[in-house]
Amino acid sequence: MNKTTASRRRFLAAGTALLGLAGCGFELRKAPVFAFKSLVLPGRSAFTVYLRRNIAAAGTVELLPPERTSEADAVLDILGENRERVVLSTNAAGEVRELELRLTVRFRLRTPAGKELLVADISQKRDLTYSETNALAKEGEAELLYRDMQNDVAQQLLRRMAAVKDL
Repeated sequence: MNKTTASRRRFLAAGTALLGLAGCGFELRKAPVFAFKSLVLPGRSAFTVYLRRNIAAAGTVELLPPERTSEADAVLDILGENRERVVLSTNAAGEVRELELRLTVRFRLRTPAGKELLVADISQKRDLTYSETNALAKEGEAELLYRDMQNDVAQQLLRRMAAVKDL
């Protein structure tokens, strides 16, 4: 086998691999497409502010202030945000060794006239080992986990809102 035949085979193999990847259906996630063009998101909690940033970054919906609710196509109400810490295990001395962190967000998507389009809860859980000697570091780790859960909940909420097809 000469040098040109070997390079042709490599070229054909690379081309075949590229065609296989192109035909697998892989596609990067795009910005969600919503059934509404304007949205009101009342509230000032950290989660609401974070959610506003995500909606604005998508660039497909205009965010209106609460004073302009009557002009909006839809209103997203955050009905509740609940953070919990549940003890999963203790040692023989009764000291906590493992915690479960939970974040639950309840929301409602509705029209300004009051027609409910979507009402749901989204929950996330994370496990956290705990040590009395590193209590301050574990508090910081818990906050990072809550922030990660908040991000996951926000992304799920956006996907659920995109699933609404008509007002």
